[in-house]
Amino acid sequence: MPIFLVDRDGRLIYYNEPAETLLGRRFEEAGEMWVAELSSLFETTAEDGSPIASEDLPLGIAMAQRRPAYRRIRFRALDGIQRNVEITALPLEGQGGYWLGSVAIFWEVHEG
Repeated sequence: MPIFLVDRDGRLIYYNEPAETLLGRRFEEAGEMWVAELSSLFETTAEDGSPIASEDLPLGIAMAQRRPAYRRIRFRALDGIQRNVEITALPLEGQGGYWLGSVAIFWEVHEG
C-alpha cells in the first residue's frame, strides 16, 4: 500500500516503494519535499479538474488541523502519467500528545 510520511515541520520525509510506482519516481531520486509544494509539483486537481490548494489536500488538513482527512483527487505523476487516487491522511502523535507529523495512505482508482 502506498504511504507518505511527513514530519512535524511539513516535510515529506519518506514514501515507500508502492508509492514510488504511483508517483513516477523513486524516493532516493526525488528526496524530501515540502507538503505545501505537493499540489503544484503533482498538478493536483479535483475530479472535475479544478485545482486543489495544498492546505485542502488530506495531508494539508492532517497537518494544519491535526485531524484525519479523506479525498479523491487526480494528479500528474513525475513520469507524466495522470492518475486518480483516494487518499486518507492521519495526524501522528507520540506519547503525551507530542506532535510528530502525519501519514497518508493512498490507492489508485481505475475508472470503468
